Amino acid sequence: MIGKLVRINRASIGVPKGTLGLVTKRNLGSRTGDERPWFVYEVLLCLPSAHRERRYLERDLEEVEVCSANL
Repeated sequence: MIGKLVRINRASIGVPKGTLGLVTKRNLGSRTGDERPWFVYEVLLCLPSAHRERRYLERDLEEVEVCSANL
């Protein structure tokens, strides 16, 4: 998913639902007692604010299909 354009499915403070972003990194997350690891994705958001990079779980991201326009 690194390098993919994604849409945020969950609103949070300063980031409305539907915001677009670019996945820049994937980190392994786990807690003691978890049976399987999970991933946390760092997303560079398309927002005018200074704090444009946030972390999201995969369930909060939707990959956006990018198509080329041949004119």
